[in-house]
Amino acid sequence: MQQPPRQPELGEGNLPVFVFPTELIFYADDQSTHKQVLTLYNPYEFALKFKVLCTTPIKYVVVDAAGAVKPQCCVDIVIRHRDVRPCHYDVIDKFRLQVSEQSQGKPLGRKEIIATLLPSAKEQRKEEEEKRLKEHLAESVFFEQMLPGMSTTRVRPSLFNQNL
Repeated sequence: MQQPPRQPELGEGNLPVFVFPTELIFYADDQSTHKQVLTLYNPYEFALKFKVLCTTPIKYVVVDAAGAVKPQCCVDIVIRHRDVRPCHYDVIDKFRLQVSEQSQGKPLGRKEIIATLLPSAKEQRKEEEEKRLKEHLAESVFFEQMLPGMSTTRVRPSLFNQNL
């Protein structure tokens, strides 16, 4: 006999928290990234209160750091990086999104979001593209183009294939 899916019990402290994105990347040379949005989703049948905490609040402004989310709704939380200096490059900061039932104060769940300030968007994208290409080439399997009627030979990935 199949049991119905278990609803999270209020007060357990491990209620799943749904937030997107789960990582914030700010680029010093791209001012448009200095302001980012976290979206908190409430898929539950009850309203939630939320609070945003941070490991380094002096570096960030969180617009509406506390509030409520109606059942089956979502809210956007704006986070601004306000201390864009080289001494903060590559430092990992954390935000914690804490949720509780709207009528109670006890936290029901939480989610941590990593935030990092990087020096250059262009440099980072170039590195990511190079990494992606290397991974793609390393994982690729190449086949020779054969004339009709000939069998196909499998060739290991190589930029300098000697079987040409």
